[in-house]
Amino acid sequence: MKYSQKEMIKKLNENNFNFKKKFGQNFIIDSNIINKIVDNSNIDNNTMVIEIGPGAGSLTYKLVSIAKFVLCYEIDKDIEEVLRSNLKDYDNYDIIFDDFLKRNIKLDLEKYKYDKLMIIANLPYYITTPIIIKIIEDNIDVDKMVFMVQKEVGDRFKAKEGSKDYNSLSIFLNYYFDIKKVTDVSRNVFIPVPNVDSIVVEFRKKEKCDDVYNLDLFFKLVKDSFKQKRKTLKNNLKGYNLEVIDRVLNIYGYNLSDRAEKIPMKVFIEIANELENEQKCA
Repeated sequence: MKYSQKEMIKKLNENNFNFKKKFGQNFIIDSNIINKIVDNSNIDNNTMVIEIGPGAGSLTYKLVSIAKFVLCYEIDKDIEEVLRSNLKDYDNYDIIFDDFLKRNIKLDLEKYKYDKLMIIANLPYYITTPIIIKIIEDNIDVDKMVFMVQKEVGDRFKAKEGSKDYNSLSIFLNYYFDIKKVTDVSRNVFIPVPNVDSIVVEFRKKEKCDDVYNLDLFFKLVKDSFKQKRKTLKNNLKGYNLEVIDRVLNIYGYNLSDRAEKIPMKVFIEIANELENEQKCA
């Protein structure tokens, strides 16, 4: 049986399902977008997939048809009957009805055997960043993540220096992942229709991250550099050794009068490493 948009909507109506704003529920219903997301992911029968927020299961239905196993995290217990009904043709999935942010994901994964791990989700904007940060901080060994997010949020994730969307979060995420856009998504492929368009973004784990001597110092430096985006580095980094910072900036053709949005990640890394060396020598 193929996925049917009409059938999914019918089941939602039959179960008198009420969409909940507090969970940011906008279910994707367009099979073309679903296929693009899954086809780009290169999932095969050795792949374990975590899906965060399956909703009524339109994307899940496609995932279970090709993945080894799909582990779903769904916060809304009211959608269970619709979700299980849509997946009744398959048995290679589990659903944990709980808040993904509160789970011990590594513990949840212990009982499964797989070669590759991917995380796929249609994420509401208000929880997008906390979920990605949890995945990084919990050190979940994921090969690839594919997220559908609000367009302006996705633009920040993949932004490079010199772009108006480039910020401290761009650097934090690009330190760990190679990030690229998969496709733009119209708001009209969801029910209910949200107020904004979306974008599908791929996060591929880097085989080797750049050598940073002190990650805490590096990320604090970056965050402080963007603290007030319209101010210069000199104004935002008053508590740092500006002589060291200026020396590194000059090597790459920048100076303390520049704003953080101009500075590439590799330069921030070198600044942080030089600051760490100075502290050790002091």
